Amino acid sequence: MKKISRRNFLKVSGAMAAAGALAACGGSGASTPAASGAASTSTAASAAAAGEDKFASLGDFTMTVGHAQPEGNPRFVSMEQFAADVAEATNGHVKIEVYGNGQLGTEKEMLEQVVAGTVQGMRGGQFDFSPRLLMFTLPFLTNTRAQVTALLQSDLAQKVCAEAEGETGTVIINLCDAGGYRQFSNSKHPIKAPADLKGLKMRTNGMKTIDMTFQAMGATTTTIPYSDLYMGLKTGVADGQENPWVNVEGMKFYEVQKYFTEVNYQFHPDPFYVNAAWWNSLPEEYRDIITECATKMGEYNDELIDKNSSAAKQTIVDSGCEVYEPSADELKAFQTAVQSVYDQCVTEGICTADEIKEMQDIVAKA
Repeated sequence: MKKISRRNFLKVSGAMAAAGALAACGGSGASTPAASGAASTSTAASAAAAGEDKFASLGDFTMTVGHAQPEGNPRFVSMEQFAADVAEATNGHVKIEVYGNGQLGTEKEMLEQVVAGTVQGMRGGQFDFSPRLLMFTLPFLTNTRAQVTALLQSDLAQKVCAEAEGETGTVIINLCDAGGYRQFSNSKHPIKAPADLKGLKMRTNGMKTIDMTFQAMGATTTTIPYSDLYMGLKTGVADGQENPWVNVEGMKFYEVQKYFTEVNYQFHPDPFYVNAAWWNSLPEEYRDIITECATKMGEYNDELIDKNSSAAKQTIVDSGCEVYEPSADELKAFQTAVQSVYDQCVTEGICTADEIKEMQDIVAKA
């Protein structure tokens, strides 16, 4: 399977630097690996300047990481930046090989590979093995970036991530946003009210809260892998789908969908899963560096999402699609229609009523 070229990444990141994007692990002035390295004040860089290599005795490691997003997507760009930052910070002793665009399989297949240890890591909103993460995908739980960040950085989120190691043999080293707020689209008619979803066959990725949300409004659902979704929509296997603007643009779903509704109904956590046995085999110094760079990667990812979402939406409008923006009263009707999803999540053990209250308190204070 062909590895993504660094040349293509540099084209993407260079363009984003020209637009004023921020760097991830190397500082806040640029987005390319070269600029990031120039700005870095890591211990490794200091040692190299002194003609030393303090990491030579720790050994060399390669980390293969997969994800499903194409070039230009915030996940793709931030992952390539992460790889460059880790290489710079470890004097090249830890190499991150990133395979994007679904090259290693579907998100579920990639997570299975991480659990099995055949690859070391993957990023993506895949929760089959860690269903408790679904609590953060309750419909209309948040309204702003500050609220999303507060949830993902909360003690509750840390607790849920810590549960993953015992349940799946993976360590979640970062939890950021998978793409921004998610919107509805379909090829049949505008969706202006919950009743407009009745009779539509809506694609989901198999995530329970998406299925529950659509079914609460009268739609039927069908599961289609992300990499197959374009053809699924084109051939009518599904009438519609839900995704953030940046995903719709990157995957060109606007070519096979006509009607969009900016409903902002849900965001998805984007866990960075790493095989626990491999992770625990690393020297502590490397784990610290990778964790720090993963934190910066997550911040960079979310910045890119916020910067790119409006432009992505405009691309969809310019393509000739109809984008409906519900009024506050119309949005309230959607919110009311899906309240049963909260009760279902408690019934199915995804979260407790107390945890829902905890999340709502976090959001209210953000």
